[in-house]
Amino acid sequence: MNATLDRKDLIAAEAQKMGKAVFDENNLTKDATVKREAQKTSPKLATLEEAIRRSGLQDGMTISFHHHFRGGDRVVNLVVDKLAEMGFKNLSLAASSLQDVHAPLIEHIKSGVITSISTSGLRGKLADEISRGLMDVPVVFRSHGGRGSAIASGELHIDVAFIGASSSDPLGNACGFSRSENAKSICGSLGYALPDAQYADKVVILTDDLVPYPNTPNAISERNVDFVVEVESVGDSSKIASGAIRDTKNPRDILLAQQAAKVIVNSGYFNDGFSIQTGSGGASLAAVKYIRQSMIDKGIKASFALGGITAHMVKLHEEGLIDRLIDVQSFDRVAAESLMNDPKHKEVSANEYASADEPGSATHYLDIVILSALEVDTDFNVNVLVGSDGIIRGAIGGHPDTAADSALSIIVCPLLRGRIPCVVDKVTTLITPGKSVDVVVTEYGIAVNPARPEVAERLKKAGLKVVDIEWLKERAHKVIGQPAALPFGDKVVGVVMNRDGSVMDVIKNINA
Repeated sequence: MNATLDRKDLIAAEAQKMGKAVFDENNLTKDATVKREAQKTSPKLATLEEAIRRSGLQDGMTISFHHHFRGGDRVVNLVVDKLAEMGFKNLSLAASSLQDVHAPLIEHIKSGVITSISTSGLRGKLADEISRGLMDVPVVFRSHGGRGSAIASGELHIDVAFIGASSSDPLGNACGFSRSENAKSICGSLGYALPDAQYADKVVILTDDLVPYPNTPNAISERNVDFVVEVESVGDSSKIASGAIRDTKNPRDILLAQQAAKVIVNSGYFNDGFSIQTGSGGASLAAVKYIRQSMIDKGIKASFALGGITAHMVKLHEEGLIDRLIDVQSFDRVAAESLMNDPKHKEVSANEYASADEPGSATHYLDIVILSALEVDTDFNVNVLVGSDGIIRGAIGGHPDTAADSALSIIVCPLLRGRIPCVVDKVTTLITPGKSVDVVVTEYGIAVNPARPEVAERLKKAGLKVVDIEWLKERAHKVIGQPAALPFGDKVVGVVMNRDGSVMDVIKNINA
């Protein structure tokens, strides 16, 4: 008896002892082939309509989306158009943020497909219509950290999450980049979608690059995914770095960025191993590149940069000036490609980024944050959501999260925008409480919160122009006078939530 037959006989004998059917090596080979074929025809693969039907979505439920493609997003409109076609009504839309591109939602609100919205921000025609009273139910605004906390606690329950991914395999291992030859889009970090993937009842991945199993490394695991839908396009990567996160060439923004950099260098927090984040807005984003030379001159390196990661931060990281990048949203293609290729560039969920309920969230370890503002008042309260005309035109983002948790929060804004003052008696809408704000940088001078006298003293010693915030307000009024009161109506169109889940402020409809 040869060795092969001896082995088969042993296999058969063992199978009989275990009460199992006899099998041979040919069957083993067929099993492996079946497994490989199953990977190509995963039961999770579906058309969008099939995925929606199989998800169990019903009228009155909550659907969610993320905004990593920002102005280039194509997922929200694609999905809600299909839901309207299928006859769904009375749905709640929970998006991490909504952009100009989402104007088609107006018609779906009018027709009753969407009857409530929860988000961090609104822009464009959609924001304009909602500001004028389009919806019967007020929009609920949460910070990015607040949204993550609300999802984790169940306060914001998501029935079906629709997540756009730059690549996915048939089982749902998905991420915001792709190494395949067929790659169409790249958005980088999927941080704001990760709480949805973890806590939603059903998760649908939409991708324009379906790659062979296994798609690694991945941001979202197959174990959290119910359906995978291949579509023509999930987003236009070229439109990520636009609008509020553009690389500014505005001379005033550059001046403000340079002033903010001087505040950082002389604040007492510019020490080896410091950590930093910049918010959206041209001046706050640009401030990073103006501290570079000071870091080189003083031999100072940052331990990490946090939040929306930009090409400027990637450059400092590659030069060895920033050790690690912690990325909840990649603000441009350079950042997205860095996340794909650099093991020291870490992707984090919104909860790990800024949740007040997450003991290890990165904002708790943040030294310096530079943020923008639409308005600051004489109590250092900040508004980043409602414009001087009463129209919603921005997003809360991580503004109150980072300001509250950082050791030093710096707000950068011009004294005037056209004929509109940015330093006022009282902000139109309260987003970040003054107790969380340390320094306000304008082109006319720098105001320091009276609660931080040591910071004011350091800046004065460095020769910076430190002024009282009341002086800034009066200076603005001397130039343009006292603005007229806005013609707000009585209808509440928005509710601003605090990080702890309480109501911070409300937004009334504008009649102008």
